[in-house]
Amino acid sequence: MLRAGGRRLLAPGLRRLGFGAAGEAGPAAAAAAGARAYHERVVDHYNNPRNVGSFDKDDPNVGTGLVGAPACGDVMKLQIRVDEDSGKIVDACFKTFGCGSAIASSSVATEWVKGKPMDEVLTIKNTEIAKHLSLPPVKLHCSMLAEDAIKAAVKDYEAKKAKMGQKGEDSPSDKAAEA
Repeated sequence: MLRAGGRRLLAPGLRRLGFGAAGEAGPAAAAAAGARAYHERVVDHYNNPRNVGSFDKDDPNVGTGLVGAPACGDVMKLQIRVDEDSGKIVDACFKTFGCGSAIASSSVATEWVKGKPMDEVLTIKNTEIAKHLSLPPVKLHCSMLAEDAIKAAVKDYEAKKAKMGQKGEDSPSDKAAEA
């Protein structure tokens, strides 16, 4: 319901940027409008976001990262579910209130963290997400939010484990901080 409403609100803007009803780029329309269109990966992740949803934040195997950008009003919640035995992220989801670039950055982040060990996801940088989505400089804060959300989710998971007395000697975020 919300997604359909969001499309109605965004659709006129996308048309001005040179996108037709099906989200296809129209080069002549974009040139006529004199505006830069979103890259096809951004449009794809906006129109077909991956892993939208949420997990139970009280689940001890779930880490939740909630971050926001006061300058633009974007808010991003990214959650990870970790397998205790392997330490790998087995699932991820997000909910984002923001522009198409913020939604796309969240969607990409959840895809990239799945199946990876916690210390490896902490190496994902906003520049990699921005490059993958071809974000213009004015939208780099969206990829920064995604990186911050990943780190916050890992930190939340580790804090839960520490509270339960199941934390090892060195956590992945401790190792990343030392590097």
